[in-house]
Amino acid sequence: MKKILTILAASVLVSSADDWPRWMGEKADGFWREEGVRKDLPEGGAPVKWRVPVGWGYGGPAVVGDSVFLGDYQRSKGSLMNSPNKAVTWEGKERLLCLDAKTGKQKWVYEVDREYELSYPGGPRATPTVVDGLVYFLGAMGHLACVDAKSGKLIWEKDFQKDLGAPLPIWGFSAHPLVANGIVYCVAGGDGSVAVALDAKTGEVKWKALDAQTQGYCPPSLVEAGGVEQLIIWHAEALNGLNPVTGELYWSLPLKPTYGMSVMTPRVVGNKMFASGIGRVGAMVKLDEKKPTASFLWKGKPKTAMYCCNSTPLIVDGVIYGSDIRTSSVIAASMEDGERFWQSQEPSIAKDHRKGGGSHGTAFLTFHEENKQFWIFGEMGDLILAEMTKEGYKELGRQHLLKPTNEVFGRPVVWSGPAFAGKSVYVRNDEELVKVDLSE
Repeated sequence: MKKILTILAASVLVSSADDWPRWMGEKADGFWREEGVRKDLPEGGAPVKWRVPVGWGYGGPAVVGDSVFLGDYQRSKGSLMNSPNKAVTWEGKERLLCLDAKTGKQKWVYEVDREYELSYPGGPRATPTVVDGLVYFLGAMGHLACVDAKSGKLIWEKDFQKDLGAPLPIWGFSAHPLVANGIVYCVAGGDGSVAVALDAKTGEVKWKALDAQTQGYCPPSLVEAGGVEQLIIWHAEALNGLNPVTGELYWSLPLKPTYGMSVMTPRVVGNKMFASGIGRVGAMVKLDEKKPTASFLWKGKPKTAMYCCNSTPLIVDGVIYGSDIRTSSVIAASMEDGERFWQSQEPSIAKDHRKGGGSHGTAFLTFHEENKQFWIFGEMGDLILAEMTKEGYKELGRQHLLKPTNEVFGRPVVWSGPAFAGKSVYVRNDEELVKVDLSE
């Protein structure tokens, strides 16, 4: 009977504790909660189950039931030229793939001819979000598609530029959609529509809110604070708390990173929220416990906290662990005042590039709750198992999984977050997606 129920649950694609249905997991907190996961990473490496070819993309995979969902771009015209200040034109197809989690075989593909005009054009940025048998896929040019998870059939689509008047960010639309309570929350842009709530089944606009010179790249998130549920939107000028039902603004605090690069998802523990970005802009915010308001507790300084961009930090036992873009180091800092305990470049940048002081070294962190260990995917294509505490960084094992196929500032990188599901890890570059068995 149990086996039958398991099969039925998988068939309707309802997410379970073993799934990774969106960016940073089921709760979007970077915590992996499966049991039976290995506590070591031997020199010979964990077993690779399969590798399949895929196209360009920064967005990571989502895994629900027996299906893996991944966005990519099949380029037919245009060259890879990454300049922070210049958009590049590509021609090709933007795709959403559905693959069999056991074999890697393609189940279906949803694809659209799409011209890119972006700086760092290498594919879709957002991880697909899978909820109640539907997949929400945000393309780099601002096309949000709702697709049936079993068949790949398009249900509805919104064009942020055409339908909402959103300006095209130079680095593309990147904020992973948030789906909750029958609503899709998006960071779009345009007059009064930086934050947009859409009906999850129809795409109908429920409300629009907030103005900003540029919308930024930070995903929306939900928190319980001040006796209510709050929608957190960090656009390029301020952190904001909104009523998720109406879009009403509860509070706003100025927090303006350089180049409009609000990217990381603010981390919340209790009634405290941490956010940081490029330009040494970062702060710990206190969310009032009795009413929906907020205030700054402390702001980061040049040698405190860490300033994250491509990856979102984690907070474990009062310590913030994050990938600092200026030093290219993973840094551990106090949640209380931002004091730095230690920093290490070992998990975040290749050895050949450490002495040169290259910036934006990136590591994607995931914490295994039961084993109290960190699984790290570094930009050099390495999967790393480590223990990190206030006292220091201890590497337990390392396995090279993928070659870096993109580049930044002249060094090769792979900048895509992993998915952990079914006691396995799924990671991609711009050529292939790989599944590795991490069962105990």
